[in-house]
Amino acid sequence: MNRPDARTLIGAVLDPGTWRSWDTPPADPAEPGSDYAEELAAARAKTGYDESVISGEGLLGGRRVAVVACEFSFLAGSIGVAAAERLTAAVERATAEGLPLLAAPASGGTRMQEGALAFTQMVKITAAVAAHRAAGLPYVVYLRHPTTGGVLASWGSLGHVTAAEPGALIGFLGPRVFESLHGYPFPEGVQVAENLFAHGLVDAVVSAEDARAIAIRALAVLCAPRQGLRRGPEPDGQVQRVDAWDAITRSRRDDRPGVRALLKLGAADVTPLNGTGEGENDPGLLLALARFGAAPAVVLGQDRRRQRAEAPLGPAGLRTARRGMRLASELGLPLVTVIDTAGAALSKAAEEGGLAAEIARCLADLVMLDAPTVCLLLGEGAGGAALALLPADRVLAAQHGWLSPLPPEGASAILYRSVDFAPEIAAAQGVKSTDLKRDGVVDRIVPEFPDAAYEPEAFCRRVAAALEYEITGLLGQAPADRLAARLSRYRTLGR
Repeated sequence: MNRPDARTLIGAVLDPGTWRSWDTPPADPAEPGSDYAEELAAARAKTGYDESVISGEGLLGGRRVAVVACEFSFLAGSIGVAAAERLTAAVERATAEGLPLLAAPASGGTRMQEGALAFTQMVKITAAVAAHRAAGLPYVVYLRHPTTGGVLASWGSLGHVTAAEPGALIGFLGPRVFESLHGYPFPEGVQVAENLFAHGLVDAVVSAEDARAIAIRALAVLCAPRQGLRRGPEPDGQVQRVDAWDAITRSRRDDRPGVRALLKLGAADVTPLNGTGEGENDPGLLLALARFGAAPAVVLGQDRRRQRAEAPLGPAGLRTARRGMRLASELGLPLVTVIDTAGAALSKAAEEGGLAAEIARCLADLVMLDAPTVCLLLGEGAGGAALALLPADRVLAAQHGWLSPLPPEGASAILYRSVDFAPEIAAAQGVKSTDLKRDGVVDRIVPEFPDAAYEPEAFCRRVAAALEYEITGLLGQAPADRLAARLSRYRTLGR
């Protein structure tokens, strides 16, 4: 496979003619006349690069960004003291100038010729990246072939959004080193970009050209203005009388639009993210960046269709949700949670995976989150899986959305040892949207005319407009006031 070198990659990703290098000649770490000095001289002559890292800035979709990229042909892209200093200085400059940072590692890891001192440079680089993130600035990573060792275990694994080159070798210990140490080859297909995607460790596997498009879309949300957004007219929240069992029946229709339809029909600049970033994935929980009108958001959405087709929502889905909460908090982005679930997984794996604890952690994280939060009760809202995404500054409900401690059939079985009383139980428990609004659980109801399944595009656009209205209003509030109001809301609920 023909893979671009660092300069070719930068040329493919950035706007044409906008690249400007930040590099100065590196300090030479090798003793004159040493074998290492000869290796460096030969690498420079052969590759046309003066070190394994280049840094600089350019425009990406017209937006100024900082870039650091490895060149593997220069001593296997290894990181020594000079390369680490160049890289760290670039990250610090990006932070000082308030620039998003794009990183494109391709490295065998630490430069063995420089030993322990080179090894500890990963701490310096990581500290600079952590400071960049702490400043609320986006960090986007594109893992290239190959990325291994200390580079993957430091700045290669800290992206807010992380993509990987198709077929790229990505792993902690390189396969050649593994075989030399253990006497047998590393299992095939493990340290490959596509396998990392399957395990929720990277968000996408794409070519350099597609990486450009993903980065542009992601930064359109990550760098979107939070202040000065114009708030449009208040959406119409008048709905007709809703029967609880009728709403539940309608919410379960296969053709009812879910979170994916909402993003497709009602949002812009949608960038799907993938998994926890820690080796888990759950098809029932969608994580994405998106804009509703001018309002940017991190979106956590329960995907009811995939829960039905593949597996109910489990602990990994809630850990993916908590990744989204951390992303919103770190970057100061509004968070939108979308509830649409028939209930969490009931299984040995879910219990041993800490399902109840993850529900509790989601509740705690959401209640105290320092970012604006909006919850959308889109359809089914059964049990702890629904409750986990409920706490928010503002809660919206679709007209036929509902919230219940259990599916009504389950509540009927508990009370009457039969599922036959589910309609009566639903009515008595106050699960429908109008009851939830009456009781202060829901702030606004989004109408359906007469059912979202009959008007999916119009309904999704109506929901998106309501989300934009609520997000824009929250962004105009002081964070401390917003949090105080949220805590007061739940403290007084039911009083």
